[in-house]
Amino acid sequence: MSDTDGDTDPDGDTDGGAAPEPVIRRDGEIEYEVVGAADGMGKGVLIGEEHGAPNFALRKFLIEPDGTVPRHTNEVEHVQYVLAGDYVVGIGDEEHRVGPGDSLLIPAGVEHWYENDGTTRAAFLCTVPHGDDAIELVEE
Repeated sequence: MSDTDGDTDPDGDTDGGAAPEPVIRRDGEIEYEVVGAADGMGKGVLIGEEHGAPNFALRKFLIEPDGTVPRHTNEVEHVQYVLAGDYVVGIGDEEHRVGPGDSLLIPAGVEHWYENDGTTRAAFLCTVPHGDDAIELVEE
């Protein structure tokens, strides 16, 4: 692919850098860490910057029964896909019950929270752009 002003290299890259290498990570390779501000939540980075992903991170979150995540905001948008469980997510001033197959967009800066009021572990995928994903807890 070429470009008349010369800004695009043969791989279609506009930054002149090398294209990322393909990566496959197996389920058993994922390490989960406890999310400090939450109660009963774990986070695993499936694919991130450290694996060569140039723009986004794909993360998996687990919420144990009775697990909660307090009201907070993030500096970047979140796109989520529910894998398992049935739980409540608050977005802005609204509460939504979500379950497997549901998708969510939580825009940057929007208050949100989670509560797994069910009897089974909940799990969801979350994709975020690289950058400052600072979390700010919101006083209720």
